Amino acid sequence: MLKRLNTTKLVCAMIFSVLLVGCATEQQRKQREYIEISTSLVAAEHPAKIYLTEAKNSSLPEKRDRYLLLAAHAYINNGNVNSATNILTSMQKSMVNVPTVQAEHIYLRARIAEKTTSNEAALEILQYPPHWQLPRWQMASYHQFKAKLYKNTQQSIDQVKQLSLLSNYLPKSETTTVNNAIWAILQPLQEETVQSFMRDPSNPIFAGWLQLSYIAKHYAVEPTQLVRYLGEWQRNNPYHPAAIKLPADLEKALSAKPFRPQNIAVLLPLTGPRAVVAEPIRQGIIASYLSEYDSNVAVNFYDTQLGIIAAYNEAVTQGAEFIIGPLLPNEVEELQKLNDKQKSTIPQLYLNQTEHFNPQPNQFYFSLSPAQEASDAAHKLFSDGVKLPLLLASNDPIGKRMAESFKQTWLSLTSDNAEVHYYDAGDQMKVTVQAALGVNDSQARISRMRDLLGSRLESDFRSRQDIDAIYLISGSQDLALLKPFLDVNFSVFSTPVALYTSSRSRVENESSQAAQDLNNLMISDIPWLMRPSNETQMVSQLWSSWNNSQKRLYVMGFDSLELVNRLAQMRAFPGYQFMGRSGALSVKPNGVIERQLSWGKYTQGQLKPL
Repeated sequence: MLKRLNTTKLVCAMIFSVLLVGCATEQQRKQREYIEISTSLVAAEHPAKIYLTEAKNSSLPEKRDRYLLLAAHAYINNGNVNSATNILTSMQKSMVNVPTVQAEHIYLRARIAEKTTSNEAALEILQYPPHWQLPRWQMASYHQFKAKLYKNTQQSIDQVKQLSLLSNYLPKSETTTVNNAIWAILQPLQEETVQSFMRDPSNPIFAGWLQLSYIAKHYAVEPTQLVRYLGEWQRNNPYHPAAIKLPADLEKALSAKPFRPQNIAVLLPLTGPRAVVAEPIRQGIIASYLSEYDSNVAVNFYDTQLGIIAAYNEAVTQGAEFIIGPLLPNEVEELQKLNDKQKSTIPQLYLNQTEHFNPQPNQFYFSLSPAQEASDAAHKLFSDGVKLPLLLASNDPIGKRMAESFKQTWLSLTSDNAEVHYYDAGDQMKVTVQAALGVNDSQARISRMRDLLGSRLESDFRSRQDIDAIYLISGSQDLALLKPFLDVNFSVFSTPVALYTSSRSRVENESSQAAQDLNNLMISDIPWLMRPSNETQMVSQLWSSWNNSQKRLYVMGFDSLELVNRLAQMRAFPGYQFMGRSGALSVKPNGVIERQLSWGKYTQGQLKPL
């Protein structure tokens, strides 16, 4: 019995041993098959050392190179770019002449350049010869990475081109996301920019996107024309992604009914102490009406001096179909409360904006907002490649609102906080400038060195080296002192940084000595004031006492009437910009009109457009 039991145990042990060997062999076979499969360059899923071991044991040159590329890829994923660089450099001379392998080598070098040098350096490296026949996944990675690099360098048109090429290599389930991204990039571009790039026979998908964007921007205000040209575009581009399904906001714009009022009421203070503020706006509306406006439309003015509600009710009683105004903040708030209570409201363009309001479909807000101008400046600095801006702002409510607006926009663009220093007028201005530029710290260090080494020590202060632009938020009188303080407090050891400011800083007489002191300063303002014309000369002659602020109000009035027939489409289609005299105008979903201003630079005492 015992012998029988021992024999059974021995047999079981032998069977178990065979099973273990069989399992080990099967596991090794599966692992080998997995490693064989993992020579695909799509992704590096293992640690770099595994690929390096396989590369060392590979007898086939192409397989060796693939493992080396996967090792470099794994190192990059883990942030070890030095090891990845060493691999790519060492294998370059003996690398096989296989396009897939060579393309991956270029791709990984570009990824390293993006991390260690710059986006521009990565773009120089990331170039595949057009005759290479590469797998779809590899071309998709190529165009996706290029699109990212162009986005980082603010080259929107090239970004769209790469995304349109990317869509050719993606499954249909993923193209919708890319198409939405393309349309979102095209929306803020100006009509003239789109038009200049929309003829590209080598890339019909890219050209089709630009043509569609141009049609939408150019004909948005005329629904009949928009439908006609969209139909032509769809017939000419039957297989284009957007022809199969139009962007949602464009479909919405097609169904939006434009305002076509025959009776427009304008609510302004025509008498009393505030009439002098409203007069330039009134003159601008009249000038706009007399220029090319439909003579069948009646424009009537109502005085708000005796009460905004009374003026509003009088306009409604007399059949107003659209209302422009009121202007004063308290009047805007009062009329908002009335409109919030009503079930239906007459379409209205307020000439001011309150901080809090309930958006309504037919209510719009147009103002020459300093805070909005500061936000536009943040976009300008970002597009100019500024990385670390410094803000010098007047320590008053306007300065604080503008600085906060700039900071919020800069944070949304870069995820970084902009540094702000508030100055007080008078002697404290110089103190703030020196503290902001780090001059005080430098002078303190010099003082300590002199205490140690003696008074004969020759030295000069050093200003900060980390900032690359300064945005000045000040009135023109403050700027006359602020700019010279900046000039003298930049160290002789450093190059002065780019200086930007807002229209509030603009001097009235640009042939004066004050303008000479502003050389190299860049300033934002409405296009109408940035480029003198016969119209600007005529206005200066008719109202010779007007300053720049009054001229801006005149232009605001001119644009307000021009906007009436465009507002419905502008709100339905955020990509639609109206090139007004007060800026490139667009409407946010809440009805607020945004302005993109023009920029100029003082050169030899003269302000010249950029």
